[in-house]
Amino acid sequence: MEKKTLYTFQIIGPRGTSLKIRVRRSALLLLAVSCMLIGFATLGIVVSSYGRMLMKVSNYNRLRAEHETLNAKYNLLESVVKHTNTKLNSLENLASEVAESYGLERTLAKGFDTAAAGPALEDPTDDSSYDASLYTFKSIEYTSRSSTRNPVLMGLLSDPQIDPASIPSLWPVHGEITAGFGERMDPFSGEAAFHPGVDIAAPYGSPVRASADGIVLQAGRGEPGYGNAVLIDHGSGLETFYCHLSKIDVIEGQEVRQGQVIGGIGTTGRTTGPHLHYEVLVHQTPVNPEKFLRG
Repeated sequence: MEKKTLYTFQIIGPRGTSLKIRVRRSALLLLAVSCMLIGFATLGIVVSSYGRMLMKVSNYNRLRAEHETLNAKYNLLESVVKHTNTKLNSLENLASEVAESYGLERTLAKGFDTAAAGPALEDPTDDSSYDASLYTFKSIEYTSRSSTRNPVLMGLLSDPQIDPASIPSLWPVHGEITAGFGERMDPFSGEAAFHPGVDIAAPYGSPVRASADGIVLQAGRGEPGYGNAVLIDHGSGLETFYCHLSKIDVIEGQEVRQGQVIGGIGTTGRTTGPHLHYEVLVHQTPVNPEKFLRG
């Protein structure tokens, strides 16, 4: 008969008493296996809990990122809506101010030729101030681009409070118009783009003259693409802009007279050759310069 292996454990008490415990080898092995199983189970629970915690943290970070993204989009949308509302609110004031300042209000009161203006200019049928302002604004936009007589210029010339010399009616340089006001094909990108002025080609260095009396607001390097530029304020919301100059003969704050040389034709900025880019602005809005030029 096989002899069984026993292990004796002796526990000594505080008063010298002792307790002997004999355990079979198989029982010890069973106890060790049980401890290992309990340890593995505990480790599995810990790993599983840690994994769930990582998933919760990942989901939380993802939700927080989505919340921040949505919040940023909301703030952007709120800013766009606010900006749009500001534009809509200022439309009535702008149309009324321009119409009153340049005599267009009197033209509209007598009756604007809506047939000549095209189908886009429909007289408002209700009393909405917004519709009335929009109609006035479209009238201004049409007359600034039309090839017919310009009521804005007629209003300026007929207003006794405006000095004729402050109206930009003088050609700033003698030359050929190579690009007109409005939509055109961009010579660099080849895509359709809005041209806010006219390009007048002339020999390099040709004198550029102020088209009306005014005060120089800017004399130096202009916005990207415009090169050397001069901006003149003529009062009553009228400004003129001269770009791509080879030289500048005036300084900011200087008072200039109609016909005074302010610079020379050049190629500074984004150009394909020597020319003057010339703009007329009414309350900082570009209009067709040819409607103001005589001859």
